[in-house]
Amino acid sequence: MRETVAASAEPTLALNSVKSKCVVRKGYKKRCKPEASEANLTIADAHKVRVQKAQSTAMNKLMGQLGKPYRWGGTSPRTGFDCSGLVYYAYKDLVKIHIPRTANEMYHLRDARPVDRDELQSGDLVFFRTRGRGAADHVGVYVGNGKFIQSPRTGRDIQITSLSEDYWVRHYVGARRVMTPKTIR
Repeated sequence: MRETVAASAEPTLALNSVKSKCVVRKGYKKRCKPEASEANLTIADAHKVRVQKAQSTAMNKLMGQLGKPYRWGGTSPRTGFDCSGLVYYAYKDLVKIHIPRTANEMYHLRDARPVDRDELQSGDLVFFRTRGRGAADHVGVYVGNGKFIQSPRTGRDIQITSLSEDYWVRHYVGARRVMTPKTIR
């Protein structure tokens, strides 16, 4: 028989207005479970919470790389990132789908949903054609308020840039959403 040492000994946690009840059992780790009856949690709500948590994790990983150097072929905080390496680093452990290593392959990713520019959400991938060949040769991640984080080119550091800058407006080719209930772990 498992003995409950403390039930609700800690305050109820809230994640985007979904409450959790934490229970500590002797000899076990603390477990927190959503209180569906209190929050009237639907499956859609649960999916939304999972997606928001994954988006938040990705954004935190990305923001932690601001100011790090561009490095062609780079996929590591230690050595630097190229544009697709930065995206790969942020998403590889959060989604079930294989994240490719080039911007063009990411743009054509079958499990990523196309998104209109006026429907962008934090975490959506934004794509650009800067060299005139292929569908996309540069990728960044939308962070909100009309801005995206990117690893631009040799000699530049990872930065947040406005999508409304003329250069990016001219070279924009589309956006894809990889964080969906179907794709997150």
